[in-house]
Amino acid sequence: MQISIQDLSQELSHIEAIINPAQVAKLSEDYYHFSPVLVPLLSGKVGDIVFRPKDEMEVLQIAQACVKYKVPITVRGSGTGNYGQCTPLMGGVILETSKLQAIKWIKAGLARVETGVKLAALDKQAQEIGWESRMVPSTVRSATVGGFIAGGSGGIGSVLYGQLRDRGNVRAARVVTLEDQPRIIELRGDDVQKVNHAYGTNGIITELEVPLAPAYDWEEFVVSFADFMTAAKFGQVLGNSDGIIKKMISVHAAPIPRFFNALQSYIPANAHCALILVAASDREPFLSLVKEFQGEICYEKSTQEMGKGISLVEFSWNHTTLHARAADASLTYLQSLFLNDPQLHLLQKMHEHFGDEVIMHLEFIRVNGVVIPAALQLVRFTTGDRLNEIIEYHESQGVFIANPHTYILEDGGMKTVDQNQLDFKRLVDPYGLMNPLKMRAWT
Repeated sequence: MQISIQDLSQELSHIEAIINPAQVAKLSEDYYHFSPVLVPLLSGKVGDIVFRPKDEMEVLQIAQACVKYKVPITVRGSGTGNYGQCTPLMGGVILETSKLQAIKWIKAGLARVETGVKLAALDKQAQEIGWESRMVPSTVRSATVGGFIAGGSGGIGSVLYGQLRDRGNVRAARVVTLEDQPRIIELRGDDVQKVNHAYGTNGIITELEVPLAPAYDWEEFVVSFADFMTAAKFGQVLGNSDGIIKKMISVHAAPIPRFFNALQSYIPANAHCALILVAASDREPFLSLVKEFQGEICYEKSTQEMGKGISLVEFSWNHTTLHARAADASLTYLQSLFLNDPQLHLLQKMHEHFGDEVIMHLEFIRVNGVVIPAALQLVRFTTGDRLNEIIEYHESQGVFIANPHTYILEDGGMKTVDQNQLDFKRLVDPYGLMNPLKMRAWT
C-alpha cells in the first residue's frame, strides 16, 4: 500500500495534498464518537493522504490514479456526520471537497452547485431572490450540500418537505466513476437515488441540482410545558395544522433543556419545551395554539433579529445530542420513527416505560404526506448489551429504529439491500475501491 501511495502522490503532485499525520487523522473522523459502540470500531482508522481537488478535472485525475494503483478512496465533505461515513476503514485516499465551491446557478425553485458548497452559503445567495433550501441539518453553517445528500436523510424543513429520499428532493447528481477509464455520469430524476444516502460507496458526486423552497420571514419561539406529553401533543397538532407554516418543531423532555447553556436563563427549571420556527405571518394562529395547550412562551426572536446571536436550529436534531454530551459524555442516542401513532399512544408508552434512561427528544417530519414524530432519544449508556435490549424492545413494540451505532449502510437505515445502489456500484466501481466495507451488499 505504501508503495502505491507514494507512486500515486507523485503522479498527482500538481493537486493540493495533505500528508501531515495529525491533519490526515483529523480529516479521517466525523462525529462517530456520539456512539460508544462505534468508538472502538473506528478509532485509529485513518487515511494515508488527503487530496483537495479544485475542480472536476482534478477529481477525474484522482479517480484514474486510484484505479491504476488500486488504492481505496473515501470522499469527505465537512465531516459533520455521526456514523463514520467518511472514516476510511482501509486507509488510502481521502478526497476532501472543500475547494469545490462553485454555485453554478440559482433560479426560482432550483439551484445547481458543486458538491463542496456549504448549505449556509447556498441559502445566503438563494435568499437574495426569495428562496432557500428545502431542508438543512442542524450543522447548516458548516455542512456541505454533497455531504448532506450522501450521508444525511432530513432535517430542519422536513416537517414541510419530507426527507431527502422523497421524490423531487434531489433533482440531479453529477458523478465521477472509478472504472478503468473514469467517466462522468449525470443522474436525473429517480436515478439520483443510486447515490442518494449511499455514503460515497458508489460514485464521487461533483455537482448537484437541488430544489429550493420559498424563503419566509421566520420567527423563533421556545414554548415551555409542565408535562412532556402535552408538549408532544402540541407538536403533533402544530404539525397537523396545515394553515400554519412552520419549518421546525423540536420537542424536548426534561432534563434536556438543562443542557442548553445559552437558553437556560429563559426556560423554567424542570420544564419540557418545544423549539419552533414559524412563519411571521402565522404568528397569531400559532400563539392561539400555544394558549390552547397552556404553553408558556419563554423565548422568542423576531424576523429582524434572526441573523443575530444564537439560533434555535443549533439546539435541534443532532445538535441536541452534541449539547447533551458536552454536559454528560456517558449519554448516547437513538434514531426512531413513530409511524402510525397519530394519538401518540406508543410514544407515551415508550416515554413511561424507560423513564430517565431513554429521554425523549422529538423532531416532527413529514412521511408519505403525514406528519409524525421522529425521535432522537438520549440514552444513558451502560453496556452494549443493554443498548441492544433497548433497541430490540422498541422494535418489538412497533417503533422503527434507524440504528446510529453502525457504520454499515444497510444496517443503519432501511435494513434492506438497495439493489439499485448495488447494481450502480458494480457498474461504476468494479474494484470496490469506494469507501470499502461500508456497503454490506457488496462485501
